[in-house]
Amino acid sequence: MATDPRPAYQARLEPGENTINRSTWAGGIPPARATAPHVRIGRERWLNILWLLPIGFVMLITAIAVAKGLRNMPAVQDFMSRYPGEHRDPRAPVGMPGWLDWQHFFNLLLMTFIIRSGIQILADHPRLYWTRNSTPGKEWMRISKPVPDDALWTAKQDSVGLPGQLGLPGIRHSIGLARWWHLGMDTLWLLNGVVFYILLFLTGQWRRILPTSWDVFPGSVTVLIKYLSLDWPLEHGWVVYNDLQLLAYGFTVFVAAPAAMLAGLGMSPALSTRFRPVSKVLSIQAARSLHFLVLCWFLIFILIHVTLVVTTGALRNFNHIFASRDSDDWIGFGVFCVAMIVVIVCWVAATPFTIRHPRIVQRVGFALIGPAQRLFEHVDAKPGEYSEKDISPYFWHNGTYPDSDAYRALQDNGFADYRLRISGLVDNPVDLSLEQLRALPRHEQITQHFCIQGWSGVAKWGGVSMRTIMDLVKPLPEAKWVVFYSLAEGADGGSYYDAHAMEQMSHHLVMLAFDMNDQPLSFGHGAPLRLRNENQLGFKQVKWISGIDFVAHFADIGGGYGGYNEDHEFFGYRQSI
Repeated sequence: MATDPRPAYQARLEPGENTINRSTWAGGIPPARATAPHVRIGRERWLNILWLLPIGFVMLITAIAVAKGLRNMPAVQDFMSRYPGEHRDPRAPVGMPGWLDWQHFFNLLLMTFIIRSGIQILADHPRLYWTRNSTPGKEWMRISKPVPDDALWTAKQDSVGLPGQLGLPGIRHSIGLARWWHLGMDTLWLLNGVVFYILLFLTGQWRRILPTSWDVFPGSVTVLIKYLSLDWPLEHGWVVYNDLQLLAYGFTVFVAAPAAMLAGLGMSPALSTRFRPVSKVLSIQAARSLHFLVLCWFLIFILIHVTLVVTTGALRNFNHIFASRDSDDWIGFGVFCVAMIVVIVCWVAATPFTIRHPRIVQRVGFALIGPAQRLFEHVDAKPGEYSEKDISPYFWHNGTYPDSDAYRALQDNGFADYRLRISGLVDNPVDLSLEQLRALPRHEQITQHFCIQGWSGVAKWGGVSMRTIMDLVKPLPEAKWVVFYSLAEGADGGSYYDAHAMEQMSHHLVMLAFDMNDQPLSFGHGAPLRLRNENQLGFKQVKWISGIDFVAHFADIGGGYGGYNEDHEFFGYRQSI
């Protein structure tokens, strides 16, 4: 009977810390600042969008000149007379109730966290694609330099940093904490939105922001001409919005906000797995791109909205939005100042609080998103969703490569001396060579890999099913978790490992892979053996496996959080969403 290897594995683990040291974070990953966004033009050319500033200024000056000229034309004057640009539904209520002002404030506060953490998430894989595959050079937008000519360049190396008060938490490769902020605040934002929609329809306020006549479209052209000709329409939003405002508010509330939610759900591996007819059309990468474009809409809307609030009668508008009163006094401005102080304090405090108390962020984030996540965490992915024609031309490398003398010796010998130790709460602990593993019943699957950083790829995996492994070792009833240990260290030192729920090990798409795309695993992809559990994200697919341990719980392993990234970078031990 094989000797229980757990003490040896335990000795090589590092528990991690409960605070963040910027200098040692993620193994002391060096600074790499994000670049200005670049958008692909054609096949090879890239446009730095900062050029849009001077281009946009020239276009605005030109548009102003054109609008002034149009207003002097009789045909345009007649058009503007027929479509004055203002339609008021006689059933629409007048004024803004107090609940609407509170909703406006909560939306503002939550959006600051959502936008900051969302930009941080983008920075962890700073490329956007329309294709299902995340092939470098095929992205349509990037906020980083081109991928260097390095066969072992990793997705972690490709991440970029953001200023501390722009991203949240503003540290390079802080995807785990950014996701807790983003998903947690998304949950509150959606709850706030549900309340908003209910009150909007119960009180009839929807009639103020939802067009009820097709004339709103030519009317919005009239309003646009007025704005561009600098002879702005009269502002009386307490009673009615002009047609252009109506379209902007209606689109934001009834199109952009739901689109943000749907695109966000489209990026979920669990939902992508469950709703296959949708995910086949709207891939996770297309959903990610759409999610970013919705963000751009919100940022443009906020910029224009704030500009017009200030320039079309600030005191009266502040009273409308913050004090539910139609007046030119300073009360609304005072409430606005208090609200902005709260927002600014929260904005400034968010990063240092996250640095000092990352476990609190992790726990609160899971408390908020956990109920929804639990609905999908045991999704049983079905085989046959992809064929060989779907295999990605490029599959990102990731992780810290093994560089020990022991691994190099195994590699130099073609892994002839490799032994996989499987022990713990089993009836039949074993040591298996690579040759013995290959002699077991072969299992193959073509599946999509979902990385927590945002990239994805399809590959064909060959190896042995975990069902076969369990038939061989016969786990005991008290075994509830399976821990996979790696020959590689994590970024902060100590062996990489991860824990998986026992109930997932019997799924038909959970396997130990020694082949990838009909070839033996390469060094960068986990040779000689790696895990594939298609119910989980990529960071849980342990590579360079050295041993497997069946345990009752993972609380006394490593830092006790369920895996290396969970211990060191505050991921959740299950991240199905």
